[in-house]
Amino acid sequence: MPLNESLIAELQQEAASTRKMLERVPEKSFSWKPHEKSMALGQLSHHLAEIPDWVSASVEQDELDFATFNYVPIEETTTEALVKVFDEKVKKAVECLKNASDEKLSGNWTMRNGEKVYFTMPKTAVIRYFVLNHAVHHRGQLSVYMRMLDVPLPSVYGPTADEPEM
Repeated sequence: MPLNESLIAELQQEAASTRKMLERVPEKSFSWKPHEKSMALGQLSHHLAEIPDWVSASVEQDELDFATFNYVPIEETTTEALVKVFDEKVKKAVECLKNASDEKLSGNWTMRNGEKVYFTMPKTAVIRYFVLNHAVHHRGQLSVYMRMLDVPLPSVYGPTADEPEM
C-alpha cells in the first residue's frame, strides 16, 4: 500500500472524531478558560481546526522556520464557521496526500527557529507526530474543557459517559 493511502485513512478517521468534538463547542464560551495559564476554549478550538493545514505545509515544503513564518490565526466567531473551516482544511489535506508520492513522503522535513533546529524527520513521521498526534493531544484537552462546561462528549475511540452506545 502506498504511504499516502495509509495516511489518508488515518487522517480521515481522526478528522471525523475531531469534527464531532468541534461541532459541540459552545460559541458562547469561546472566551472561557479552565485556568489562567490555559488557552481559551475558542483559541484551543481554532488551533485544533487549523491543524489539518499542516499536512500540506509538511508535504509541500521541506521545513518550517518560525523566524520567517508569518502566522495569522483563524478567528471564526461561530461554531458553524469553525467546523466549516476545519472541513475545508481536511479536504485540502486529503487532496495534498492523494498527490504525494512515496518518494516525496519519505523526504525529510525540519522544524526550526532560525539556527535552532527542533527536529528533522521523514515527512510521514511529521504527519503522524506533528500533525495527527498533535491534533489528538489538543482534542483531549478540548474534551476536558467541554466536560468542565458540562457539554456532552461524543464517542471517539469508544463510548463515553454521554454516549454509551456507538
